[in-house]
Amino acid sequence: MVSENSGDDGSIELQDHADGARGTGKSEKDWLPITSSRHAKWWYSTFHNVTAMVGAGVLSLPSAMASLGWGPGVVVLVLSWIITLYTLWQMVEMHEMIPGKRFDRYHELGQQAFGEKLGLWIVVPQQLIVEIGVDIVYMVTGGKSLKQFHDIVCPNCKKIRRSYFIAIFGSVHFVLSQLPNFNSVVGISLAAAVMSLSYSTIAWSASAHKGQLLDVDYGIKSSSTKDVVFNVFNALGDVAFAYAGHNVVLEIQATIPSTPGRPSKIPMWRGVVFAYIVVALCYFPVALVGYWAFGNTVQDDILVSLKTPTWLIATANMMVVVHVIGSYQIYAMPVFDMMETVLVKKLHFTPGIPLRLIARSTYVALTCLVAISLPFFGSLLGFFGGFAFAPTTYFLPCIMWLAIYKPKRFSLSWITNWICIILGVLLMTVASIGGLYSIIQDAKTYTFFS
Repeated sequence: MVSENSGDDGSIELQDHADGARGTGKSEKDWLPITSSRHAKWWYSTFHNVTAMVGAGVLSLPSAMASLGWGPGVVVLVLSWIITLYTLWQMVEMHEMIPGKRFDRYHELGQQAFGEKLGLWIVVPQQLIVEIGVDIVYMVTGGKSLKQFHDIVCPNCKKIRRSYFIAIFGSVHFVLSQLPNFNSVVGISLAAAVMSLSYSTIAWSASAHKGQLLDVDYGIKSSSTKDVVFNVFNALGDVAFAYAGHNVVLEIQATIPSTPGRPSKIPMWRGVVFAYIVVALCYFPVALVGYWAFGNTVQDDILVSLKTPTWLIATANMMVVVHVIGSYQIYAMPVFDMMETVLVKKLHFTPGIPLRLIARSTYVALTCLVAISLPFFGSLLGFFGGFAFAPTTYFLPCIMWLAIYKPKRFSLSWITNWICIILGVLLMTVASIGGLYSIIQDAKTYTFFS
């Protein structure tokens, strides 16, 4: 006989009173990847948040600066850092806002704020768009970086299609995806975090060493007013994509132990602060030094603009590969949790290694297939992601805060949250418009299975 019981931490447990969770001797909470291990240290959250936040998108920030210009570009970067740190603090605080109850997943917090059904419909689609979309983009990015490494190291070798490199990159995840939970991938996450800081440092230090171009130009590179406007919209979307780590923050915090005397928000916040310091050390130097060196001629990927020394650029590309391997796993873990919850709780599959092997391998195969079929998926994500990246990062936490805590009207908290909501909605709107314009402009260049 199977029944649902509400655990002490607020999660829903599925227990088989006869023999445990269908022969495993564990409740669903003890088997699912988000809640199966609560022994994380505060520095685990630093590794995971850096890995989730600092994506390969950092290399496109100089290009975003070229579309925005010095003044607006710096303002957008600084404001985004401050706003997203604030909304991340909100989520850390709300994780245990009810004594004895933990909101281990983003959608559980949404259900508390908006109701059982509405909360799921508001949060889950957006979270899945971000997490699955990012995993597909990282499949493409991993394959692209592998190809660039190959072409730099062996320029005279036979050219190999990017599709094969994406498949090679994807094959790694068939193995790594079987690691059961966040704590089991902490070593991979550490390596990824170190690599992100390393290739960011290479990007800005090599730009500084190269120096300014002789004819460097900081003017807006587009000729028509229409192009200027839409390039600004696209640049804002690039910045929004750079701060997408909120989608996994509650799931990361769920792995940290909590007691009444020392709630999980204390070590989690310490880890987040250190992570955001690393984010600043990656984002600001790359964006500012890269734009200073190349002006409006900078490429979408700063490493492409650098070109030399070849050994250093090849090393940076391999660092990107290692980093996106870790990032893929961080974003996939909540998806695995949702999949396995549905399979066990709704479809009554027996939890165990065979189920995990089949379910997770299927997910890796599908994301790899989409990446190979649609190598231009990153452009599409600029449009679809506009509806998800900005809400889940910039203003959905603020709406939840207002709905749950109900601060007094026109108080500092009320005003701050409404400012973040308004800016977030504007960002969502312009990023989506810019992404759609980019698709229309570039559609003729899209090639399937290229």
